Amino acid sequence: QVQLIESGGGLVQAGGSLRLSCAASGLSFSTYTMGWFRQVSGKEREFVARVSRSGVNFSHEDSVKGRFTISRDNAKNTVYLQMNSLKPEETAVYYCAATREWSVLAGAFDHWGQGTQVTVSS
Repeated sequence: QVQLIESGGGLVQAGGSLRLSCAASGLSFSTYTMGWFRQVSGKEREFVARVSRSGVNFSHEDSVKGRFTISRDNAKNTVYLQMNSLKPEETAVYYCAATREWSVLAGAFDHWGQGTQVTVSS
């Protein structure tokens, strides 16, 4: 079955950096757009970034532009999210997800990981 396994979360001070990874299995990885979302308890899951099948095209949510970078390695079936200059309000569970569409909507994504906690202290 499809598995998306995130890693790399943790506790970091404001202004610090983390690199999230998501290892995929059970799907033809290079045929899926991959995305990162985040969710704070009690709030809706929100789009963070997406990357196209080839990795050439990508987009980021406005508030993270210039600080976060999504990338992928199709040879390793892995997608990454480099997060720099982290802010306390970005504390959340971060999820990777896969879709055959080019979308920023959570509902368009077919497969989800279990999430990894990112905590940014002030």
